[in-house]
This record gives sequence, structure tokens and C-alpha cells, in this order.
Amino acid sequence: QVQLVESGGGLVEPGGSLRLSCVASGTTEIFAMGWYRQALGNRREPVAVINFAGTTNYADTVRERFTVSRDNAKNTVYLQMNSLKPEDTAVYYCYIIGSDATSSREFWGQGTQVTVSS
Repeated sequence: QVQLVESGGGLVEPGGSLRLSCVASGTTEIFAMGWYRQALGNRREPVAVINFAGTTNYADTVRERFTVSRDNAKNTVYLQMNSLKPEDTAVYYCYIIGSDATSSREFWGQGTQVTVSS
């Protein structure tokens, strides 16, 4: 059974930084890892993704402020968030595109709250 466990969320003042981590277990192969977020009353939106080769892609709203990285040996993806703004407040969800024993598809974490407020 594939499980994704996120950590690192919390409350931070505007201009501050946070680092999210997500560890995947139970998967036989991971093709890509990334992050979505969902603010209250909004749709879930993509934030950043990184593939196995290390190629990254970012939403325009976070480019130059957020950095996604991964440790393939540890099946872990990170999201370094700098210069945080109140509009970054959301639940952040880790996801992978990978395989378990029976199929290849997307798997999701349970989400971690990030609140940017003074």
C-alpha cells in the first residue's frame, strides 16, 4: 500500500520561509513527485513538480520563490518556500505519479496546513 506522509507545515509571518517534506513508501517506482495546494473555497491547484531526471515546473504564482527538490534514494520530495505571502495560505498536498504492485497512477498525501499571517 502506497503511503505519502507530509511534514513541515505551520504558521509563518509574511516574508518568512517554510520547508515541506513528503516521504513515499510502498511504491515500486516513482516517475514524478510534486505539490498541489488548496485554499479555503478554492479549487486545488498545482504548485510544483519534479520528474525523476530532476526537471522542474512551477506555477507562475510561486516561481522564483519556491523550490522543489527530491531525494530519489529516500523517495522524498521537498518544497522550500521563501518570501511567503498571505495568499500562499492553503493546505499543501504532496503527490506522486508512480507504481504499486498492481498499477501506475497518482497517489496523494493527506495534506499539511500552511498559514501565512502576521
